[in-house]
Amino acid sequence: MVCVEFHCHTIASKDSLTLPDKLLAACCKKGIDRVVITDHNTIAGALQAKEIDPQRVIVGEEVMTTAGELLAVFVVEEIPKGLTPVQAVARLREQGAFISVSHPFDKMRSGSWILSDLFQIAPLVDALETFNARCMLPSFNQKAQDFARQHRMPGTVGSDAHAVCEVGQATLLLPEFHDAESLKAVIFQGQKLVRLSPPWVHFYSRWANYVKRKIV
Repeated sequence: MVCVEFHCHTIASKDSLTLPDKLLAACCKKGIDRVVITDHNTIAGALQAKEIDPQRVIVGEEVMTTAGELLAVFVVEEIPKGLTPVQAVARLREQGAFISVSHPFDKMRSGSWILSDLFQIAPLVDALETFNARCMLPSFNQKAQDFARQHRMPGTVGSDAHAVCEVGQATLLLPEFHDAESLKAVIFQGQKLVRLSPPWVHFYSRWANYVKRKIV
């Protein structure tokens, strides 16, 4: 079994200051065997991290569509923001990516989904993020779990770490996999190790945004 972090960010995201080498050091310290780096609308940070630790790093991307955010795993070519969900899924399918839906019911974030759009996209994706450690209210994750169960969808979980201290808050134990197809084959066997992050972690994101605006 391998311990997998499916959702985290580096300095390549506008709201994180985490350097790839620091993120990887935290993964090593916390026993995370695979880490999917999912920066906002870019794979630059993931590619940099993969050069440092190709065995541990899986290139991912959190893609902002016109309806909400998708969480892609095994990304080869960067997907731009602003596509419709169907367009984004089609482009991810072309490169053989595994596709989940980010924090679908977290109404306190711009990347959440309205129910009609979620119904439309559910048959086209591979999983739903059923636990996100940054959700402010447990009910947001509960609604995602209920939706996944009703639609017989597997769940991914993730810390959504924007700072090093958040890494590993939510991980899955899975049998070994090496690409999107083998991940699909084992994802239903995932054993969740999850806990919510404290609300103050959101200040890291605000601080990162502020610092980057000042630099520009």
